[in-house]
Amino acid sequence: MEISSEKTKTTQQVASKKLGGLRTMPFIISNETFEKVASFGLHANMIMYLMFEYHLEVATGASILFLWTAASNFTPIMGAFLSDSHLGRFRVIALGSVISLLGMVVLWFTAIFPQTRPVHCDLQSGAKCVSPKPAQLMLLFSAFGLMSIGSGGIKPCSLAFGADQLDKPENPKNASILQSFFNCRAHVAVYYSLLFGSSLYVKVPPNKNLSAGFVQVIAAAWKNRHLDLPTKNFDGWYSLKDSKLVAPTNKLRYLNKACMIRSREKDLSPNGLAIDPWSLCTVRQVEELKVLINVLPIWSTGIMIAVIITQHAFPVVQANTMDRHIFPHIQMPAASFSIFGILTLTLWVAIYDRILVPLISKYTERPRGLSFKQRMGAGLAISCLAMAVASEVERRRRNTAIQEGFANNPHGVVTMSANWLVPQHCLTGLAEAFNAIGQIEFYYSQFPKNMSSIAVALLSLGFGMGSLVGSLIVTVMDNVTKKGGVSWVSSNLNKGHYDYYYLVITILSMVNFLYYLLCSRSCGCCEDKKIWDDEDHEDMKDEEMPTKSGEYAVVFSA
Repeated sequence: MEISSEKTKTTQQVASKKLGGLRTMPFIISNETFEKVASFGLHANMIMYLMFEYHLEVATGASILFLWTAASNFTPIMGAFLSDSHLGRFRVIALGSVISLLGMVVLWFTAIFPQTRPVHCDLQSGAKCVSPKPAQLMLLFSAFGLMSIGSGGIKPCSLAFGADQLDKPENPKNASILQSFFNCRAHVAVYYSLLFGSSLYVKVPPNKNLSAGFVQVIAAAWKNRHLDLPTKNFDGWYSLKDSKLVAPTNKLRYLNKACMIRSREKDLSPNGLAIDPWSLCTVRQVEELKVLINVLPIWSTGIMIAVIITQHAFPVVQANTMDRHIFPHIQMPAASFSIFGILTLTLWVAIYDRILVPLISKYTERPRGLSFKQRMGAGLAISCLAMAVASEVERRRRNTAIQEGFANNPHGVVTMSANWLVPQHCLTGLAEAFNAIGQIEFYYSQFPKNMSSIAVALLSLGFGMGSLVGSLIVTVMDNVTKKGGVSWVSSNLNKGHYDYYYLVITILSMVNFLYYLLCSRSCGCCEDKKIWDDEDHEDMKDEEMPTKSGEYAVVFSA
């Protein structure tokens, strides 16, 4: 029996070595590329569709798009738990791709069947247009909803799924390979080409106890709230057999009550397992919840920059009123100016990864060049500059429009070149390159491998919260400033004050940057290495992290 078991184990190891690797990347990356092309194309142009086909006000359309973006970034949390707890990443990605495609088909129907939209009218003629019927809006929103649900399966799993294919801990270059993968993939994100490579993929099995485990820890800690925390030599911590996590850390010590064995006869069964998992949890369960809570302060600082990154509506409306000619007879579409942000992100990632990292690492002695926190902070600072530039450009555009007699004509095209919008798009792309990729690597470094999808989903959750905040800011600003006459975010840009809107976002972003500095200084999170050993999910390594005093302390020990 021992020989047979050993042969089976050897066979499984050989089979696993044949899976994954670079040969799976064409399927995954092409899958993500198609998804991103559809996603970016829809979001960039949708404000024009809502204005000219559904006759919605700019503020209303922008608020709807913010909410759609929020939904598309909240559903990945459910997708992450479904992936890591039940179905696994591959199945969730495949299911999300099918649902997302269905949503796009429904949206396509709204474009090809006139009955699904209000009666067409020419907004530029000043005619009063018919508002959309509830049924027409419900069909449109159902398309948005299906695409959001599809995104919930794709977004949190694709990055971690790709990392699964390349993650070979025995390879001495494993860390640098994963870093390059994150840098290259963070700005590309998945459709059917993915299914073609099914037989080649490494498929990490789900941890079915993960989603319930967080709730169980909270419940157990509450039930045991009357217990006193033990001294250092306490040996009554509950951990599974062969687990190297035999004692919890001192962070968030209140949660340690969830893994305290009060009575071995009453709490444990004859085989050593907890009789009631809602009253007694393992040390590992407690530590998984702790690391999730520990990153929340840093995560919350990404909400404000998400407001900036997810703004698709207003820059498109601005560009539509400016001279968009790049050549005498070639005019660039208003929604296409966002491509400059994507190009900046792409070019910067390549330059940083291949050129700057080797140079910076010589001085910082960090393999990734700048630390996670430094990159996130740089992104926040650049986002403040992006909004300040946007405010100044809009101020000049508005003044030009008034001088040229377009005060009462929101569709009049001024002589000012739309190329003035390029700097703010480039700065936004650069801010995203620093902050968003820094966030992904930071979260991924903090969580064990079986929580990778949840780690990546935190970025989506931050973008979702940012979209909600963005919708709230637009709605409040529209209602408050409308009382003084014309709303700052009026459909007539020349009567409104979008420059004031951008200025408010700039001020809020600067406050958020100061908040980030405070969180970064006080957050006790490791910088460069994973605190979990992926070769053994029950293993935690000794890790060093800077404390408030700048010294280093061991925070996890096997």
